[in-house]
Amino acid sequence: MLATPPIWFILLAFFAALGPLVFIHEYGHYIVGRWFGIGADTFSIGFGREVAGWTDKRGTRWKIGWLPLGGYVKFAGDMDPASMGQGLDKLPPHERLRAFHGKPVWQRALVVAAGPVANFLLAILIFAAFIAIYGAPRAPAVVATVLEGSPAAAAGLRPGDRIISANGSAIDDFTDLTDLTRLRPGEPLRLSYVRDGRAADLDVTIATVTEVDRFGQQYRVGRLGIGSGKLVYEKVGALQLLPEAVKVTGTVIHGTMVGLWQIITGRRPLTELGGPVKMAQLAGQVASLGPFEFVQLLAFFSINLGFINLLPVPMLDGGHLALYAVEAARRRPLGARAQEWLFRGGLAALLTLMLVATLNDLSSVGLWQALGRLLG
Repeated sequence: MLATPPIWFILLAFFAALGPLVFIHEYGHYIVGRWFGIGADTFSIGFGREVAGWTDKRGTRWKIGWLPLGGYVKFAGDMDPASMGQGLDKLPPHERLRAFHGKPVWQRALVVAAGPVANFLLAILIFAAFIAIYGAPRAPAVVATVLEGSPAAAAGLRPGDRIISANGSAIDDFTDLTDLTRLRPGEPLRLSYVRDGRAADLDVTIATVTEVDRFGQQYRVGRLGIGSGKLVYEKVGALQLLPEAVKVTGTVIHGTMVGLWQIITGRRPLTELGGPVKMAQLAGQVASLGPFEFVQLLAFFSINLGFINLLPVPMLDGGHLALYAVEAARRRPLGARAQEWLFRGGLAALLTLMLVATLNDLSSVGLWQALGRLLG
């Protein structure tokens, strides 16, 4: 088991990961806003008091805040934190032309969506680079081994069986089956397979296994008890790099969606929800393994940042997009009071989520156990 890196290294790795990802996200908003002629008053990495910054020739203040846990772009005409555009009619005509809320709803929607899209594009580029260097991972969906006493053995699977679908979803690669089962511990699964040229079906219940990583952290995952043949990395042509990278990104997004839904529906414990402390710990641990592992982690962090921001929660990009969809359907925005209550509710939900995630993080690093020993 590897030793956990020191605190200074964890913090350095965390900020080295978070800073570029926040910049990419906010720059997505900023550059699309510029394309539509929207002025930007402030581009900030971090919150709170400015510790460094400069003003460019367009009048945008680029700055770094003392609390580097996020960032924002304040567009012209954004006069309230909820970005509801109140008081737009009070602006001079030349300012109204460059104001965010003076633009058509479709342009505002594209500006908001550009942040998460930028995070997804970054992940795709990182994965494409890894595929160009190492090749695309390939593992035929053929059972090589069956663990004695496992759910697969009890269901009757044998070495040589070729899995063709699981719960109706086609299985083209063994990793497709692995990804599906890992995210569904304890759930029933219907497999279609081919044995000696004949197709058949069987039902199996995925086992729940607790895994411990190299740093001693525990995770609940699903397992069938079958193994594949040797994983190979297949070189692909230049034109296939992006499609392969998009496929990997899509798989990660799907896995994130399934995991979140399982937490919401109670299939997975709420304690598996992590926050900034967990993210910092993971960044430090992976960075200690080497630069290639750290860059790969950045891709996963970038996907998660984009995904979380697309959730339809007011105060997040997804919440703004939902309101713009309502505005487009009604051909007028919701009233200021309705939007205000929605944003208050969204803020309360986010604060609650952050509190739960932080409490989970503190538990994962052993704070409550340490306090219990101290008070006991």
